[in-house]
Amino acid sequence: MREFPQDFLWGASLSAHQSEGAYDLDGKGLSVQDTRPRDKHDICDFKVASDHYHHYKEDIALLAEMGLKVFRFSIAWTRIFPDGTRKVNQVGVDHYNDVINTCLQHGIQPIITLYHFDLPQTLEDLGGWSSKETVQAYEQYCRFVFKEYGDRVKYWLTINEPNIMLLVDKKILGKEIPLKAKYQQFHHLMIAEKLAIKACHELIDGGKIGPTPNISIVYPATSKPKDNQAALYFNSIRNWLYLDFSVRGIYNPVAKDYLVRQGVMPEVSEADKALMKEHIPDFVAVNYYSSVTVEFPENADDMMNGISDQQSEDIMERGFYKGFTNPFLEKNEFNWTIDPLGLQNTLQHIDDRYQIPMIITENGLGAYDVLTDSGRIHDPYRIDYLQKHLQACKDAIAAGVKLIGYSPWSAIDLVSVHEGISKRYGFIYIDRDEQDVRELKRYRKDSFYWYQQVIDTNGSEL
Repeated sequence: MREFPQDFLWGASLSAHQSEGAYDLDGKGLSVQDTRPRDKHDICDFKVASDHYHHYKEDIALLAEMGLKVFRFSIAWTRIFPDGTRKVNQVGVDHYNDVINTCLQHGIQPIITLYHFDLPQTLEDLGGWSSKETVQAYEQYCRFVFKEYGDRVKYWLTINEPNIMLLVDKKILGKEIPLKAKYQQFHHLMIAEKLAIKACHELIDGGKIGPTPNISIVYPATSKPKDNQAALYFNSIRNWLYLDFSVRGIYNPVAKDYLVRQGVMPEVSEADKALMKEHIPDFVAVNYYSSVTVEFPENADDMMNGISDQQSEDIMERGFYKGFTNPFLEKNEFNWTIDPLGLQNTLQHIDDRYQIPMIITENGLGAYDVLTDSGRIHDPYRIDYLQKHLQACKDAIAAGVKLIGYSPWSAIDLVSVHEGISKRYGFIYIDRDEQDVRELKRYRKDSFYWYQQVIDTNGSEL
């Protein structure tokens, strides 16, 4: 039967730097998201964002009204360790204790992301993820928060979208990373993840932890053998390189061939190999928005073109594949393709490769929502998108995928990494624009009431 399990984890998601604001208050240090230059000068930064830092009690109460079972949010590393390591900021520690306790008082279980693109600037100044010191600092930070919050929080996420953070480095981090440095950073990020998994299992009784890559199945543009090989290579570099490291404890062989050919294969010590094999996640968290389509670059000019589809539009891996706009998929107003079946395909591919439980931690539609004079936000396009993707989840479950939850992006409106506050994802509207924060009043969108009904019926009426 196509139905959701009775203990299905219905939720919604946020990240700290895109929603909290209060970027320099109460002892918080600066992160790379606070200091990086914005791509566009006419959009807001993260200084105020949705001011979730001051509105979290109101926001969590609204999420409880919607019926959420889980709330995925991230801890801002620089609220705990303003300089990335050593000195603890107790005000920040107390803040997240309050957030966690407020969730629990409303019957909502927190799912906490340990790191969501917001590396402390002091660590970036020392080399960032190119430095082993950052790996050590991340492990120290993880162990601290596990000890502090692990008595109440059982679900943890390691590092949000390391593949997207590195593949579209300029958009996420505000700078381009040379290819060799990029894959050294990859190795350090993944070793850091293994240390987090090890610490969670050591310190939290019954604690469960998993990776959070953005996984989007890659289609070949045609049935040409070369296009199929292009899809094979990009699938390995975009998806399986990360999950094979996390779940199997290996370097994906196809991706490894690419790294060796490019002369950028990181050195892997015997200690690293042992760490990779010994510490395996309990589940995989999947961020999915749409699929990707590629073709083989047939000439020298094409070889200088990167992936042009979706959030991967300026990926710098070249020579093996080239982006292709899939003519069989509809698009939204931001020119993103919409592919619900791609979600089912993605989940089934992951299940086929790893046989591990999964939870969707991002899936959503950005749009220019309009607040009417009567205080309503009509967003049928978002409802349609989510409904189709939830149906794909049902179909995947019926096909044998162990999907334990669905926590779409996003719980409330937040600041898009590339498009500011105007590109909205939330079930709850935040009344502000790019320059005027106004009173930051919260409004329930039509999708809020729709999702409330979905949760109340456990998705039976989709």
